[in-house]
Formats: sequence, structure tokens, C-alpha cells
Amino acid sequence: MEKKDINLLGTNIKYIEQGEGKPVVILHGWGANIESIMPIVNSMPKGYKIYAYDAPGFGDSEDPKDVLSTWDYELYLEEFLNKKKIEKAVFIGHSFGGKTLTIFASKHKEKIEKLVLLDASGVIPKRTMSYYFKVYSFKFLRFLYTKLFFWNNNTDGIKKFYEKFGSDDYQASQGVMRKTFVKVVNESTRECFKDIEAETLLIWGENDDATPLYMANVFEKEIKNSGLVVLKDAGHFSYIDDYGTFNAVINSFLD
Repeated sequence: MEKKDINLLGTNIKYIEQGEGKPVVILHGWGANIESIMPIVNSMPKGYKIYAYDAPGFGDSEDPKDVLSTWDYELYLEEFLNKKKIEKAVFIGHSFGGKTLTIFASKHKEKIEKLVLLDASGVIPKRTMSYYFKVYSFKFLRFLYTKLFFWNNNTDGIKKFYEKFGSDDYQASQGVMRKTFVKVVNESTRECFKDIEAETLLIWGENDDATPLYMANVFEKEIKNSGLVVLKDAGHFSYIDDYGTFNAVINSFLD
């Protein structure tokens, strides 16, 4: 797999294109890259030209210069389509890639041939008591840390605190991408669902703990022309956990 270079909105982006035929654009999830969606790429039937890129700040692409929102990531998709002169395509998005596509599909109905959302984010999770306990415990510990070790504020000390007690995604990110993560994780795109008109396939892992199955039901209820397929014994990367079923379903939908 050879990645090519393209400049999108002043950011150097790595992408691939392969095959011939109708265009299909595949977006990876948060913290992932082109390599993580190769099972999806490999599942595409003949007659499609496949495009995929490492989103800004991921894979081999350059970090953005400023903090981005989900709506900013959608603008990168628009620019990619303009640069590659793609007028209409099938769009497939996993997790955060699916979240980005809900914005795009609501804005550009004429550009969507078909839409596939895999374990997509975009619905703000239900807040349980354990969640609030975790959040307020974190804030209390942060308060104590900054008061007891005030000389370390905005230095390596407070940085180490966040690295120790922050979420896995927070800990895995740095600099502008850490601030971007904090921004996008609190953004809902649910307002866009009602404006999506494309025929939409929803594929979800039954045991997805990142975007739980109840979120899939929200997507199915609020996207008018949508249908849900639940993959048994599969998690957030359902297309990997049950590749055989995923491959059969996606090929049936596209053909």
C-alpha cells in the first residue's frame, strides 16, 4: 500500500486510491489511520474506486495547526472531494469517521450515493452515577494537586497528573490533538440525523463499549431511510471482530 500526498486546507495529508469504477470514500475512526480500515477496503466488491486518507493529526498526516472541531474535520472531507473531483460517491465511516459523515450527509445530500456508518459516534452518551463519580473524583484530585503542588501548575507536574488520570484517548494524544480530542468528544451531531436522506446502512457490534448499541437505535430511529445490522459477539471494531458477516452484509448492500 503506497500512500500519496495531498494538501488540504494547508495541511499535508496522506491518502490512498485504488481500483476502478464508482468512487467509495472510507473514513477511519479517532486515533486510527488507513491501516485500521484496510479490512473495509479489502471487502469492497469489484467496480469501485476506493479512496481513504489519514485524517489531520492521525497516521502519517500532518497535525493541524489549530484545534479542530468535528465540523472542521468535515471541511477537510469537502476539500478532499473537491481536489479529487469526486461529485458523488458511496461513503463509509467508522466511529469518528461516521460522526464526520453525519455532518457531510446532512449538508450535501446530492453527493451521497449510499451511506454506511460503522459503530459511529455522534450521540452524547448517557451519564451514569459511575460516570459522575469518576468525573468529580478527577476534578477533586486535580483541585488538590494544584493547591498542594501549586508551583507545578502549567509545568511538567500538572502534565503528569493528566497523563496519569486522564482517559486513554486523552493520554494517547498530545499538544493540539489533545485539545482537539477534548473538543470533539463533547460534540453531538444528532441534530444532523433528521436531514440525512441517503439510503443508510448501520452496522454495529453487539458488545460495543465505546459507542454502545443503544446509540445505534438512535441513529436508526432518526435517520429516515436507514436499517441496522447487529454483529453478534463483536465490539467497537465490529468489521474486524466478525469480518465474515460484515463482508457479506456490505457486499449485499453495495451490489
